Amino acid sequence: MNYDFRLAEKALEKEFERVNDIRDFNQRKVLKAFFDNKVAPEHFYTVSGYGHDDLGREVLDKVFAQVFCAEKALVRIHFASGTHTLACALFGNLKYGDKLLSVAGAPYDTMQEVIGTAGDEETKRSSLIGNGVLYDEVPLVNGMDVDFAKLEEMVDEKTTMVLIQRSKGYSTRKSLSMQTIGRICNIVKAKNPDCICFVDNCYGEFVDKQEPLEAGADLVAGSLIKNPGGGIVEAGGYIAGKELLVERSANRLTAPGIGSEGGAMFNQHRLIFQGLFMAPSIVSEAVKGAILAAKVFEDIGFNSAPRYDEARTDIIQNIIFGKPEHLEEFCRTIQSLSPVNGYVTPIPEYIPGYEDQVIMAGGTFIEGSTIELSADGPMREPYVAYMQGGLNYAHVKICLEEIVKKL
Repeated sequence: MNYDFRLAEKALEKEFERVNDIRDFNQRKVLKAFFDNKVAPEHFYTVSGYGHDDLGREVLDKVFAQVFCAEKALVRIHFASGTHTLACALFGNLKYGDKLLSVAGAPYDTMQEVIGTAGDEETKRSSLIGNGVLYDEVPLVNGMDVDFAKLEEMVDEKTTMVLIQRSKGYSTRKSLSMQTIGRICNIVKAKNPDCICFVDNCYGEFVDKQEPLEAGADLVAGSLIKNPGGGIVEAGGYIAGKELLVERSANRLTAPGIGSEGGAMFNQHRLIFQGLFMAPSIVSEAVKGAILAAKVFEDIGFNSAPRYDEARTDIIQNIIFGKPEHLEEFCRTIQSLSPVNGYVTPIPEYIPGYEDQVIMAGGTFIEGSTIELSADGPMREPYVAYMQGGLNYAHVKICLEEIVKKL
């Protein structure tokens, strides 16, 4: 198929300008946090052993806290993944008899195992439900939108925490805008002012000018190998929000009595500082790539969400292929044009944390990084590819050019 990418880019100028405006706003915000906290070379060095009195770690936490408008932040390489980060926030703030409510249907597969609605018996034994936490979820309207009336009905004085998953995950629902998150928080607080509004912020950082804490959330968490790491941070996650809630999460990561005061950082300070500084620009490149993908796939006849001219709240682009062979071909093309392991052919397989086979294209410098160009999807109907990331727009465009030829 002959497809004119120059015409597509011409048609997207307005959308790209909007992305640039958000990028510039967020870059100023990050830069101000560096200035205000007097980041200096001595903050790039770490201590060993217990990790006590680590000045660089303390300043790093303060910079993240300012960027995300939080009372306190916990930025650590010890978080094994985004799921681990979220689990620390959940287990740290929920105890036996507390009630957790997911406001946008079921969360993604790995979180279902943390909660205890999926997985084998041993997994469920270690889950929130297995430890006596009560759980319920608000069903979506038509599988797409938050049911605000049902949410208001289900929140009561026994609801300890609501889980707000900003990104759609492996679903075809809409990702949640800041306006939607704000409305959710207002409804929850009106019914129960003491209820904790916790936002899974993965894939969403720096896509908008606002972050969830500014919209009324109490606690957010995310991964450093996604947006806020700028594509160079090797591991870790962050939790930010009200000081008490963050410190409770820290107690879960380390141990009661240690909390946020310990944990050697293994000379990763500079990378995390630098990754955060780069993040607004890197995220904007990924968003532009996703917008181009939305335009291209719509033009050649595939359903894709969000549309190229819709406001975005995360970096994920859905492409609905309807057939397993199209999903596999898409992922294999992405893999073949990746800078790492470009010679490898991905195949569907079972992955820990997921119920269905998943095919993944991820020729990334950081294993599992999703701010680098990657694509994946569960092998179940309607065979949706979830494309995310792109350290630079040109790489995404090159991949799309090849995919169009094959499809």
